[in-house]
Amino acid sequence: MQARLAHTMIRVRDLDRSLDFYSGFLGLQEVRRSNIGDEATLVFLADAARSYFIELTHNHDGRDYELGSQFGHLAFHVNDLAPVIAEVEKRGWWYRQSKPSSRSKYIFVHDPDGYDIEILAAAN
Repeated sequence: MQARLAHTMIRVRDLDRSLDFYSGFLGLQEVRRSNIGDEATLVFLADAARSYFIELTHNHDGRDYELGSQFGHLAFHVNDLAPVIAEVEKRGWWYRQSKPSSRSKYIFVHDPDGYDIEILAAAN
C-alpha cells in the first residue's frame, strides 16, 4: 500500500484568530467549511498548489485543550524569510530564529493556540 498524506487536524480555541494566523499571515486558502450540527465547525485550508491541507476544528462547547507532548510542529516553506520576520515582529509575536551558522534558515512562531509553526526559507 502506498499512503498519501491527506491533512493534519488541529483543535483551535478561537476560529477567527486561527484563521487570521493561517490565512491572513501564512496565506493559506480556505477550501471547505462544514458544521457537525451544533457540535463543531471544520475549516480546511490549503496552500496555493492544494498539495496539503490543514483542518482547523473548533468545538462549540468551550472546552479547553492541552498541547500534547507527542506533537512536534507544522512546517511551511516561503521564498523570502525576511518579510515574514518583519511581519512577526510587527505583530509582536514571540519567535525563535535559526542560528546564523545553520545550513537552513527558519523561524519558529506560535499560532494562537500555542502550536509550534516552523517557517523555512525555500532552498535556492
